[in-house]
Amino acid sequence: RFGHVPVAATPLGWDPRNPGFRNHYPIVNLPTQIVERVPLGAPDLEPNRLLWGDNLHVMRQLPSESVDLVYIDPPFFSNRVYNVIWGDEQERRSFDDLWEEGLGGYLIWLNARLYELKRLLKPTGSIYVHCDWHASHYIKVEMDKIFGYENFRNEIIWKRTSAHANARRSGSVHDIVFFYSKGDIYTWNNVRQAYDDQYIEQYYRYKDEDGRKFMSGDLTAPSPAGSSRDSRRFEYKGVTPSAARVWMYSEEKLDELDQQGRIFVTRNGFPRLKRYLDESDGMPLQDMWTDVEAVRSWHRELVGYPTQKPEALLERIIQASTNEGDLVLDAFVGGGTTPVVAQRLGRRWIAIDQSRVAVSVTAERLKHAAAERGLEDAPVPDFTVEHWGVYEAEQLSEMEVDEFREFVLACYDARVASADAGIHGYKGSRARIPVWVGEPSPRAIVTAEDVNGFARAIARLERYRGDEGLRDGAMLAWGFGPDARAAAGELRGREGLEIAFVRLEQVAIDSEAFRSHVASKSTERGDYRGFLTFVHPPLVEVEAQRRRALHYAFDASGTVVLNAGAKVVNAHWDFDYDGRVFRAARGEWFRRGKGRDPAPVMDAQHTFPRAGRYRVACRVQDDKGGEGMAEIEVEAE
Repeated sequence: RFGHVPVAATPLGWDPRNPGFRNHYPIVNLPTQIVERVPLGAPDLEPNRLLWGDNLHVMRQLPSESVDLVYIDPPFFSNRVYNVIWGDEQERRSFDDLWEEGLGGYLIWLNARLYELKRLLKPTGSIYVHCDWHASHYIKVEMDKIFGYENFRNEIIWKRTSAHANARRSGSVHDIVFFYSKGDIYTWNNVRQAYDDQYIEQYYRYKDEDGRKFMSGDLTAPSPAGSSRDSRRFEYKGVTPSAARVWMYSEEKLDELDQQGRIFVTRNGFPRLKRYLDESDGMPLQDMWTDVEAVRSWHRELVGYPTQKPEALLERIIQASTNEGDLVLDAFVGGGTTPVVAQRLGRRWIAIDQSRVAVSVTAERLKHAAAERGLEDAPVPDFTVEHWGVYEAEQLSEMEVDEFREFVLACYDARVASADAGIHGYKGSRARIPVWVGEPSPRAIVTAEDVNGFARAIARLERYRGDEGLRDGAMLAWGFGPDARAAAGELRGREGLEIAFVRLEQVAIDSEAFRSHVASKSTERGDYRGFLTFVHPPLVEVEAQRRRALHYAFDASGTVVLNAGAKVVNAHWDFDYDGRVFRAARGEWFRRGKGRDPAPVMDAQHTFPRAGRYRVACRVQDDKGGEGMAEIEVEAE
C-alpha cells in the first residue's frame, strides 16, 4: 500500500489492474551472464555484484526485502545533453525519449524504479534519492506516495559549489538528497559532522598558550531534590554552586582536571571546563551539508565522470544508515563512488548501470581501491561483472553444453526439460511446444540428422500418440545448414500422408525471431527492441613506440569493431599486466578529446619505472557493449 498525501492517492503512472507499473514497463525475464569474477583477495566470501543492464529489469529479478540501504543519483530532469555521459547506445536510447512527455513522463519513469526499490528494502532499510531543483519538489510528492509521508526523514541540502552565476536569478549552488525510511524502525547511527567556520568562531573563541582552541564548558549540573548528588555542593576555587545545582565531578576529579590544565577561571571568578576543538567529534548530523566538497579536477578520486559525487558524501550516508556487513544498492552507479565507499567501510554492495563503460570504469576503480587498502586490513570480497539483456557471444561459446542450453532456454522464455530424451525444453504457458538447443560454438551448424532426431523425440511424446494433428517444435541454434532446412521442409510436407510430420521453427539465436517475444512487449515508454542481443568483441590492435629512455607511446587507433554500426567509446590501459587481472592505470579509465562531441582518446604514454620486460594490455569498448583486449610485450630501455 502507499502512504497518504493530500494531493493524490497513488503515484503518477500507477495502474492497480497491472501493478508495478507493468502497463508502462512490462516484465521481462532474462538471465544475467557473469562475464568476469574479479579476485580481490577473499574468494571464500560471497562476491559483490556489478551489473550492466536496465536497472528496472535487473531489480525485478532481485529478492524482496534484501537490501539495507539504497542510494541513487538518477539523471536530473534538466533537459541537458550531459545526461548522456558515456556515449553507449544503451545510454542514449534510454534518454532519447525520457523527457519527450515532459515532467510527467520523467516522473513515471522514476516512479517505476522507486517502486522496485521499496520492494527490495528490508523493513529497517532506508533510501536516499539525489536530485536538484529541476524536479525535486515533484519527486518529493511522488516519494511521499510510494514510501509514505510519515516515513520522510530529511531533505538534505548539499552545498556543492561556493558560487554560481545565473542570469536574472540567484545562483544555484546546492543539490537535494531526500531521505526516507521504509518504516518506523530503521538503522540510524550517530554520525557527526565538522563545525563550520562561523560556529567555531562564535563558540571556540578561547586559546591556550600553545594555540589550541577551546570553548567554555559548564562544570555544574542540576541537583534534583533528594538526590545523592547534593553531596557535590561544596566550595571549589572559592565558588559554591547555587542551591539548584552541584558540581559535575567529585573534588578529586576536579583537582585532576585542574592539574591537566583543563580548568580555567573566568573574569568573574567562576571555574569552567576547557572543551578542546581538536578533541571534538563535531556536531550531530544536520540537514545542511556545507562541509563536503564536490569533486574537483585536482582530486585523486576523480575518474572523468562529469556528475561524479565525492566519496565523503557517500561515506556519511552509508555510515549513518548501515552497519558493517549490511547490503547497499546503487541502481545508477555512474562513476562508482557508492560501491567503492561501501567496500572500504565493510559493507556488501550491488551496483547497476545501463552504460557498459560506466561498469568498466567502476570495476577499475574498485580494483585500485582494494589494492590501496592493503592486505593488513579486513579481507575484501571478490565482485562479479554481470550482463543483463546484452550478452557476450564469445563467452557464451565457452560454456559447457548443458549450461549453454539452460541459458538459451531462459532467454527464449522456455523451461528446461528434465526427462524427455532428445528434447531440451518446453515453451508456452502450458509447456506445449518442445524446444531443442544446438551447440555453444557459433561454428556448430545444425544438420538434417539433428532435425530428424528432434522430430523422432517429439513423436515419442505420450500426448502425441494417436494424434494426427500437426506437431509444433522449435530448434534454437547459431546457424542451420541447407540440409537442415530441407529436412524441416520435408517433415512438414508429410502432413496428410502420415502421422510422423512436424512443423519445426528454426530460429537463429542472434535473430529478430529469437527476441520477438521480448520486443513485442515494447510500449510507448519502454522500448525493448534492444534487449536480448549478442555482441562481439572489437579486434584490438596495439602499437608501441619508444620516445626516450623508459618512455613509450602506445596507440590503439587501429582497432576494428565487429558489431554492426558500432563505434569505439572508450579505451584504457594496463602498463604492467599480470596476465590474470586487468588493472587500468589511474588516469586511464575514461578519457575524451576536446570539443562539443569529443572522441575517445585511443593513445597513451607511459614511463616505466625501470628497464625490463613488461606486458602492456589495452581494453576497448564499443557503443554496442562489445569489449575486447590485446596485449603486447615491451622491452623497456
